Amino acid sequence: MLTSVEGIFENGQIILTEIPPVQNKTRVVVTFLPQTSSPPVAKRRLGSLKGKIGIGADFNEPLDDLKDYMF
Repeated sequence: MLTSVEGIFENGQIILTEIPPVQNKTRVVVTFLPQTSSPPVAKRRLGSLKGKIGIGADFNEPLDDLKDYMF
C-alpha cells in the first residue's frame, strides 16, 4: 500500500503535518517539493450563485430549429 503524508523539512528534521496510517516499521521515500510563494486557492462558497442563474419558463418547449426532426 502506498500512502502520501505531508510534512515540513526544517533544521534537518522532518515534521509530519498528519499522522501516517501505519502501525509497523515501514520503509519510506522522502521527496522534496519546491516551495511555492503563491497562497493556496480559496475554496468556493456553496450557494454563492443562488438567485443569479435561472432557467427560462420555456425550457421544456420544443425548439423551432428542430421542428423538421420532431414527430
